[in-house]
Amino acid sequence: MINDSAVFWSRILTEVTLSFHIIYATIGVGVPILIMIAQWIGIKNNDEHYILMARRWARGFVITVAVGVVTGTVIGLQLSLLWPNFMQVAGQLIALPLFMETFAFFFEAIFLGIYLYTWDRFENQKKHMLLLIPVAIGASMSAVFITVLNAFMNAPQGFDIVDGQLINIQPLVAMFNPAMPTKVAHVLLTAYMTCAFLLASAAAYRLLRGSNHEYHKKSLYLLMKLGFIFAVATAIVGDFSGKYLAEYQPEKLAAAEWHFETTPNAPLVLLGVLDDGEVKYALKIPYALSILAHNNPTAEVIGLDQFPVDEHPPYYIHYLFDGMVMIGMFMVALSLIYLLALWRGWTFIQTKWFRWIVVAGGPLSVLAIEFGWWLAEVGRQPWLLRGIMRTEQGATTSEYVDLMLILFSLLYFILAIGSILALQRMFKNNPIENEIAKRKERDFV
Repeated sequence: MINDSAVFWSRILTEVTLSFHIIYATIGVGVPILIMIAQWIGIKNNDEHYILMARRWARGFVITVAVGVVTGTVIGLQLSLLWPNFMQVAGQLIALPLFMETFAFFFEAIFLGIYLYTWDRFENQKKHMLLLIPVAIGASMSAVFITVLNAFMNAPQGFDIVDGQLINIQPLVAMFNPAMPTKVAHVLLTAYMTCAFLLASAAAYRLLRGSNHEYHKKSLYLLMKLGFIFAVATAIVGDFSGKYLAEYQPEKLAAAEWHFETTPNAPLVLLGVLDDGEVKYALKIPYALSILAHNNPTAEVIGLDQFPVDEHPPYYIHYLFDGMVMIGMFMVALSLIYLLALWRGWTFIQTKWFRWIVVAGGPLSVLAIEFGWWLAEVGRQPWLLRGIMRTEQGATTSEYVDLMLILFSLLYFILAIGSILALQRMFKNNPIENEIAKRKERDFV
């Protein structure tokens, strides 16, 4: 028997948990790559500033990893408690990447501990930097294996159902489903991009607060350059994602674009409002949806008229899609303008107003990550396993999920405040000027 209240609160609690966890998970995936790049540049150019970037970022990274471990554990618990029927099915089909994600995390954590403990213990810094390779690989592979599970929920395969029983189970076929390549690439690249812009935001903020140290200027330049590279790569993968949706989840693409009727020459719809099923006040880019879906401006794009109404995703995902894309394009433009200005010698990028825009880029990138995940999860509705298990069929019937929501929300609030205060204290009490002075004093002695 389905308990509608339990389904509703289970969805809300899962959304709150994932929305909180994804911030720390994104940092956990993206920062190791940036640490490794900074340390490599520092060693290659014999530049102490980049070495210090790696060192300081690694310290802050440990705090975010600790919070990510807590929230990741909570997600594992909630999957079993809130979605027991789903886990009973998924446990037979897609348990392999869940086990592999655990090993990837252990791999990352072990080498991260060794890396942090052995600062200044290597005469050859190149050997010390090698410890970051398994850290970065482990962090990225953790994201890969979790994303494989999410991809399977969108494109389940690798099994047959006969008389309600799962047979012919093929775990590797389930893992390498059609959604996997674009989802994995998108998750990794957006994590790298978001972390670059987050750290660039912090560097710009320190410059605004009066620190004119070369460290922050070099940090901002490196991060904006990397942010631009990852943002462009993300946009390219986003194009492939649109083509995947057009072929395998056309109802999701149609709902995200408010494409109600199957037509050729389909325009891309931005913003607007729905009034009795009619799109008003929207910006329409001619032929753009046909190009996004099929690389052909005259191609026919399947609309929501081809699907039963009870299988339509919520129409508000249109705004999530628009928000994600517009923020992504804004960050590409912002980083490109910054790099062009440096190349041409334009000084406006040193003004306060421009640096405040860079500061805003960090939170905006995190918001785009949230929009993307909400789009991915809500856009799959009403399915938990697309075409096989509806959301209400996989949910718990417990009457205490609303109480769990309150308790876990309190936990997330404490973790958020605690991690922010810890990071603030760590860097406020040890500004870069003091750290460089201490290193010079130690080297002199």
